[in-house]
Amino acid sequence: MKKPVYKELVAASSRPMVLSILTGGESYGYEILKQVKLLSGGELEWSDGMLYPVLHRLERDGFIAGRWQLTDEGRRRKYYRLTDRGKGQLASDRSNWSAVHAALQTSWGGGHV
Repeated sequence: MKKPVYKELVAASSRPMVLSILTGGESYGYEILKQVKLLSGGELEWSDGMLYPVLHRLERDGFIAGRWQLTDEGRRRKYYRLTDRGKGQLASDRSNWSAVHAALQTSWGGGHV
């Protein structure tokens, strides 16, 4: 039985995760959810209720842009893409997460846990 990932860690990692996924090109909610699960080896399973507020916040902050498109079935689907501002934020997030990861690795490797 796998252990659940703490909500606080998921929340903190949601922005860089979504921005990173969108570096691969436009995507929509369900595909982003599938990518999160795939990239985490099944460890992270985000819900719609968790993802869509993140997407709305990222769009409001100018890190992503959304556009509506009709599917072949006639339904509307919103596609998101990374903006230049989002690319800058992702670079900053990468730097910050790398620093945190390095500090944790050093701490854990030193037998402090």
